[in-house]
Amino acid sequence: MKKVEAIIRKTKFTDMQEALHEAGIDFMTYWEVRGVGKAVEARSYRGIVYDTSTIERIMVMFYCQDQNVEPAIKAIMSSAKTGEIGDGKIFISDVERGIKIRNAEEGVDALN
Repeated sequence: MKKVEAIIRKTKFTDMQEALHEAGIDFMTYWEVRGVGKAVEARSYRGIVYDTSTIERIMVMFYCQDQNVEPAIKAIMSSAKTGEIGDGKIFISDVERGIKIRNAEEGVDALN
């Protein structure tokens, strides 16, 4: 079992959610985050200058079976990529144990 965390542009969340659904990932947790990177670049939009190093992001976290990790990564990459600085990051971690509280199912059974 794996834990996948992705930090993406807020504007790409809906596209990524649809892509993950097509890849078989139907449940995820997400929240709005802000971060500071080393790239400092000011952009102008309609006469207002924005500092792109602190643009709002969405952090998404979900757990999946090992065989679903690569399709999930491809879904995130294809839906969240713009090719510009600040597209985000993906982190994958091993999960030692997972337990469903309702009925004490463990391992991959706890995912459903």
